[in-house]
Amino acid sequence: MKILFAIQGTGNGHLSRARDVYPELLKYGQVDVLVSGIQADVQLPYPVKYKMYGMSFIFGKQGGVDILDTAKKVKLFRLIRDIRQVPVQDYDLVINDFEPITAWACRLKGIPCISLSHQIAVLHPNAPKPDKEDWMGVTVLKRYAPTTAGYGFHFKSYAPHIYTPIIRNEIRKINPVTEPHYTVYLPAYSDEHIVQHLGKFEGVRWEVFSKHNKKAFNQGGVHIQPINNEAFIKSIAHSTGVLCGGGFEGPAEAMYLGKKVLVVPMQAQYEQQCNAAGAASMGASVVKRLDDQAHAIIDNWLSHGQFCTVDYPDQTSEIVARLIAEHGGKR
Repeated sequence: MKILFAIQGTGNGHLSRARDVYPELLKYGQVDVLVSGIQADVQLPYPVKYKMYGMSFIFGKQGGVDILDTAKKVKLFRLIRDIRQVPVQDYDLVINDFEPITAWACRLKGIPCISLSHQIAVLHPNAPKPDKEDWMGVTVLKRYAPTTAGYGFHFKSYAPHIYTPIIRNEIRKINPVTEPHYTVYLPAYSDEHIVQHLGKFEGVRWEVFSKHNKKAFNQGGVHIQPINNEAFIKSIAHSTGVLCGGGFEGPAEAMYLGKKVLVVPMQAQYEQQCNAAGAASMGASVVKRLDDQAHAIIDNWLSHGQFCTVDYPDQTSEIVARLIAEHGGKR
């Protein structure tokens, strides 16, 4: 069987999850990988046959998406060309993790496209939602990478086709310990903004992993360093807690390791607002944005935040086997 595994390259969660999914897919045939997007900080340790520019949302520095920079970096004609040219018809099975080029190529050519993503779980009626509805955010989630069927991942199994998170093996192998520091990953905020607010908590050591700086520096209790996968994993494993954006894999891994978790979802980003609601249901704390009003919540989290306890079994083999059994070889 020829399988095309298409992965969203904006952010790090999709590629991190793919590290464990790809070896399982190899059990069923030839697997070609396609990655589109320009915002990832981690590399996939497997061959990538198709690397495409795609359509990425660019992180800002004040807590949200940089709309202007995102618009500047959209290459519409290139996107349309790639959708028309990507050879989805050459594959027996197309598996998609929120990747728009193959999703729309399959839609235009009438080819089944099977979602294996967090986003399809976010859309389910049983999944947690923010108090405020966002019809535009829902529309983006539905239309960005449309698929014909899907299997999702969320903090809980909210439906039969929704599984708990894929925790990568390098996290599962860790024996976590609790040391007096907090790991921080807030890619939508500038280093200066993070230092301004976290630096006000005296006696607290913050290990900040930055998208915006290639050199490490210290300012008081705030220690900024560029993103490095090994250093990041070590920092989380040895931390007391994790302060992170409203992604999915980051909070899920921190919960799996039994850490205190504080989530700061990106502004005007519906998926992250949903993730924050889901994380809160698991015992995480949430602040709407990193500003002066957040200080009281952060202070309470530092003193009284609860350590998360979750059981996320390794179901990757089971999920892939089910997907192959239900959709493999049907073309």
